[in-house]
Amino acid sequence: MRDLLEIEHLRTYFKTEDGVVKAVDDVGLHVRQGETVCIVGESGSGKSITAMSIMGLIEGPAGKVNSGHIWFDGQDLLSFNKNELRAVRGNEIAMIFQEPMSSLNPVLTIGQQLIEPLIEHQKMNKKLAKKRAIELIGEVGISRAEQIFTSYSHELSGGMLQRIMIAIAISCRPKLLIADEPTTALDVTIQAQILDLLRKFKADSQMSILLITHDLGVVAEMADYVVVMYAGKVVEEGEVVELFQNPQHPYTRGLLKSKPVINQRQDELYSIPGQVPNPLELKESCYFHDRCEHCMAICRTQEPVLKNVANGQKVACWLYEEAVIHV
Repeated sequence: MRDLLEIEHLRTYFKTEDGVVKAVDDVGLHVRQGETVCIVGESGSGKSITAMSIMGLIEGPAGKVNSGHIWFDGQDLLSFNKNELRAVRGNEIAMIFQEPMSSLNPVLTIGQQLIEPLIEHQKMNKKLAKKRAIELIGEVGISRAEQIFTSYSHELSGGMLQRIMIAIAISCRPKLLIADEPTTALDVTIQAQILDLLRKFKADSQMSILLITHDLGVVAEMADYVVVMYAGKVVEEGEVVELFQNPQHPYTRGLLKSKPVINQRQDELYSIPGQVPNPLELKESCYFHDRCEHCMAICRTQEPVLKNVANGQKVACWLYEEAVIHV
């Protein structure tokens, strides 16, 4: 399979009164056609900022993509002007945002928000767009589609709103769908239904998915490939089965260890010691060193690079300094 999306040395920084926050710092990843790639990590690791950078939604002057390349279907999105980005965004690349209640416009009906991308990108007239929008509402599993078409976001439940977000995202049959925490704050049953929907649309159209989540259960269920981020950097990546069975980075091991295990009684759920470092206080080092049980002197003074290790996995850790450096 060819790479649909390839990110190279992406750096997205934010200027604050206290200094520069390196939210995404030299990140690289790739998504192949028809593949689901999951980005995992704690809050503040740079997952959502990576997605916003891809979509061209980093707002200046405080925020800026400082350097790097975002290759999509052979073209560097960072070289696009605003009009060129608008033609791609919502059409070839779509995004499901983290909070559907705040992402949908409260003063517009569901129907008005559904027909907008159809008119803009598919050049449909209003009558045809309305017909297609009602079909989309039904496709995401919501009954009474015509009534929902005229409803407002405050009249729908969280699960229904998330389905509407999916309907808007898939309306133009994008090549890449970015889903930022699509199951957050939903109960387990609704979560399963949302994931089933994403799998269905992926299978129907050979769509690629970049899924951002902190839920390792979702990762195990959805991912083909996993990218683990910490403090704005990629610390490990690999095929999902290999990464779950043989995690290499101490941070990845900690994340997997903190996940509850069915039928295994635990007096206390494991938690990685310490906290994510303040992004304004990061210095040349492995950013995980003060939380790592394997910390060595070099970890405190030099930054490890992403290296090839066993079974095609890549890891940024000084424990693997003998591995071949990935270029």
